[in-house]
Amino acid sequence: MTKTTKNIKINPERMNKIISLCKRRGFVFPGSEIYGGLANSWDYGSVGVELKNNIKQLWWKRFVQSRDDVVGIDAALIMNTKVWEASGHLDNFSDPLVECKKCHDRFKPDQEIPGFVIESQESKKDESNSKLLEKHKCKKCGAVGEFTSPKQFNLMLKTFLGPAEEAANIVYFRPETAQAMFVDFKNVLQTTRKKLPFGIAQIGKAFRNEITPGNFIFRTREFEQMEIEYFFNPKEDWNKYFNIWQKEMVEWMKEIGIDIDKVHELEVSEDERAHYSKRTIDFEYEFPFGTKELYGLAYRTDFDLKNHAESSKQDLNYLDPETNEKFIPHVIEPTWGVDRTVLAVLCSSYDDSNPERIILRLPYKLAPYKVAVFPLLKNKPELVS
Repeated sequence: MTKTTKNIKINPERMNKIISLCKRRGFVFPGSEIYGGLANSWDYGSVGVELKNNIKQLWWKRFVQSRDDVVGIDAALIMNTKVWEASGHLDNFSDPLVECKKCHDRFKPDQEIPGFVIESQESKKDESNSKLLEKHKCKKCGAVGEFTSPKQFNLMLKTFLGPAEEAANIVYFRPETAQAMFVDFKNVLQTTRKKLPFGIAQIGKAFRNEITPGNFIFRTREFEQMEIEYFFNPKEDWNKYFNIWQKEMVEWMKEIGIDIDKVHELEVSEDERAHYSKRTIDFEYEFPFGTKELYGLAYRTDFDLKNHAESSKQDLNYLDPETNEKFIPHVIEPTWGVDRTVLAVLCSSYDDSNPERIILRLPYKLAPYKVAVFPLLKNKPELVS
């Protein structure tokens, strides 16, 4: 595993073979297929759901059941809108959006246009963005330079609770599993009587109204996360816990058979980090469609608990039983994407070195089937051989 991202040769043919295998063998099906499908919607088949569940069960056993400093919860998908106001998601959880004036196709310019700088406050860079848009060709209709100026697009998936679709009834599907662990911090603390440092873990669905989802199950609007919020005394060195979880994430990848030679650690720059993060590392994997983020590790400081305490007017302090000191704990957050884990495992296990016999070498712990019993037919020599 290296510390920097390197450019790799993109291999769409290999990716297409893996996608084809997934459908043929019952790993992943296109969602709503008999009705023409739904953009970037995928269903896990009978074999795929076993693989996915094995990953989740192994993760839960390793990081929750086998540790005495981590407990789990399972929170609701829809939360009070005030949660997202306090967390900053309503104001900050957005991406730049550009629309083609001819065909009205929308996309993220920083993903499709090399050199495009997002959220730039420098006039020279803004001018550079404009020049890049003037030269860019629309992938859908071919128009050149016919684009709107970038506008921020909130990724929260909106819906309504109640009989009337009005502003007072607007709610959002959670865009991450983390906030429930902060909102439930006080309840968990009171019921488990855990002492710092300790973590709260959760596996669950999250939703993001992505502008440009794609690459099979890599980026979808509905996805699943395995996440831990690890709380500690702010007087301690946060680097210690950051390094501990950094190593834990590497060991997890080794355990489930992800090709560690294709994993790279990317130190995320300050202008690229989320609004709550003081330090973030992305674990990137060499997928056949490019080197992309697999997992993330962030130091969230006391941003979330502090904001929820102020917004809710609730006391979310931790009382140190030894010193009687009250304080808001700081947090290290390791995050694992379930669907991206499935994809990385499939890519790492797919062996086509021998074109005459392609093998999916899944690790025993994850394999949907552990043992198979087949009849030996003596009257068919080709099967015996």
